Amino acid sequence: MIVGYARTSTIDQLAGFEAQLREIKTAGCEKTFQEQASSVAERKQLHAAMEYVREGDVFVVAKLDRLARSVPDLMAILQ
Repeated sequence: MIVGYARTSTIDQLAGFEAQLREIKTAGCEKTFQEQASSVAERKQLHAAMEYVREGDVFVVAKLDRLARSVPDLMAILQ
């Protein structure tokens, strides 16, 4: 299954959010998790997505900075 995740920091970033959703849809995502929350806040939909994906699934984000704040943060998410 192809699973997508889109995030913006605020609800004011509508154009960027919609662009991410378009890119994820174009990538063929069958299930999409989305939220508008700061990267330093609890990201409930990211946690839900991580619980949802299974071995063999493909996890898609339009931009890496929408997933992780830094390389160490990305490594923590991957583990």
